[in-house]
Amino acid sequence: MSFTEKKGLRLAATAAAAGTLALTAALSIATQAGASTVAEHAAAATKYSFTTLDNQADPTFNQLLGINNKNVICGYFGSGATGHPNKGYILKAPYGQADYVNENFPGSVQTQVTGLNGFGDTAGFWIGSAGANHGFVEWNGVYASYNDPHTPKVKDAVNQLLGINDSGIAVGFYNDASGNSHAYELNQATGVFTAITIPDAVSTVATGINNNGYIVGTFTDAAGDTASWLLTPSHHLTTYQFPDGSDTQALGIGGQNQIVGSYNDASGVMHGFVLTSPLGPVSHWQRIDDPNGVGSTVVNGVNYAGDLVGFYTDAAGNTDGMLAKPTS
Repeated sequence: MSFTEKKGLRLAATAAAAGTLALTAALSIATQAGASTVAEHAAAATKYSFTTLDNQADPTFNQLLGINNKNVICGYFGSGATGHPNKGYILKAPYGQADYVNENFPGSVQTQVTGLNGFGDTAGFWIGSAGANHGFVEWNGVYASYNDPHTPKVKDAVNQLLGINDSGIAVGFYNDASGNSHAYELNQATGVFTAITIPDAVSTVATGINNNGYIVGTFTDAAGDTASWLLTPSHHLTTYQFPDGSDTQALGIGGQNQIVGSYNDASGVMHGFVLTSPLGPVSHWQRIDDPNGVGSTVVNGVNYAGDLVGFYTDAAGNTDGMLAKPTS
């Protein structure tokens, strides 16, 4: 299953929308040679309490994609199928139905809010009437649309932003004419894009960035194997795969450099994960499964307190939003 399938992203096509900012690409981020690999170390597992959070505007499909240190959550409802368009939202505690606030790019047909920072600024992507994907940032209440200038000018163009930090640095990807993904960093204040290149990768996606400037993402090599990567501000690259797992996809990183995401076990079942201290002397992998899930759990976001958000598939086949809070 691909990255986009796991996140439920609907990559419909269009021509570039009018009013999209014309932006300038910067030099690519060079990664250091000899990338290291995260090792597994034994540690006590954290226990979590799980809460299902679904916007009743469409209880059949909800994904929670980010959580900040003020416990504000971002996500969307709607699978993207006919009659179930993606509609973005922000959710604040105590997480009742009255606490869901719609957030959709102006004039969009579909919107996913994929990341937010500590100030409540958000990033994501929107789809217009013609179907193409465009990244966006909502900063201080003002929306701006962004497309990496290397994005092909074709009807099925794909360009998405997936995370943003307090400094206004966002990360995401675009697809080339062959359908391969290319990761980038965007400075929303200047409109400058910087390519992120992972050695030997055929396809690369940047999924999250924290306030320390650490970036995470996924890559696929020429053999079709998918793994994850962590890039430090000094451009040191670390790649990793969940122990005895496959298709490991880092989807978020918190203020303590905790990384979250998903992986497949030997039977092909999808689980969420938390990776703690990925660059420290003792790192620890932990599998995350919502107790109401029946075959897949994905963790998309983590805050400084270690609260997790994501989604799972229930017995009825619905996709449900998940909040998991540490209890030990």
